[in-house]
Amino acid sequence: MTGTVNLQGKVAAITGGTRGIGRGIAEILLSAGASVAINGRNPEKGQQALKEMDAGDRAIFISGDVTKQEDVEMFIGKTIEQFGKIDILVNNAGGAKGFAPISELSDEAWQGTASWILHSAFWATRAALQDMGPRRWGRIINISSVHGTQASKENVPHYITFKHALNGFTKAVALENGTKGITSNAISPGGIETDLMTESGPAAAESEGITYQQYKESYAQDAAIKRLNTLEEVAELCLFLCSDIGAGITGAILPVDGGTVL
Repeated sequence: MTGTVNLQGKVAAITGGTRGIGRGIAEILLSAGASVAINGRNPEKGQQALKEMDAGDRAIFISGDVTKQEDVEMFIGKTIEQFGKIDILVNNAGGAKGFAPISELSDEAWQGTASWILHSAFWATRAALQDMGPRRWGRIINISSVHGTQASKENVPHYITFKHALNGFTKAVALENGTKGITSNAISPGGIETDLMTESGPAAAESEGITYQQYKESYAQDAAIKRLNTLEEVAELCLFLCSDIGAGITGAILPVDGGTVL
């Protein structure tokens, strides 16, 4: 797919693009000729990512925290300021803060996760649509989760709730912009051992009373293919959705979960 899609002249903005799935998407869009703006909280990691991607002036890093509205709007604004427009928005950033059953979950964990997953996507999408709409071309891709289509893990009710909400938001954006040349889709990965999983997975495993290794293996065992998915599998689907070939797909929640949800 990489060699058959030409995104020269297109501009992409990716939240949480310095590592993991976001980084994989940034690299594949760059390889297809797009210019890319990535976002993250750590300027050192951002500069290191730019160095490793080695894309010259086709890639920029903009520091910011997606749980803060002003930072998200600044990210979109600076992307347009640097490249003149925004064609592709990938709402990739999003995770959970704190792991507990509903009866014990803190307000901080609930509200923090809402901002990280749902509010950030709303703020970014609203700002991007104001540029995409008049030009009548755009691709909005939300990185959801297998937990956005089912409740299969305990102690992550906030993550499950807001990934479900993100899928609903994806469909609402698709409905409102279907005649404007703008598509809106979500990708729902299954288990992928990203930096986020290695950071948050041990705490999630502990909340279930299992080891981190058992936690990872549970994702593989739940899948029909009996393995974790890869960053490349998610990135390739994202590239397809960004292409002209993907113009007829909108409002879809597309799994890359190895047959976890059947």
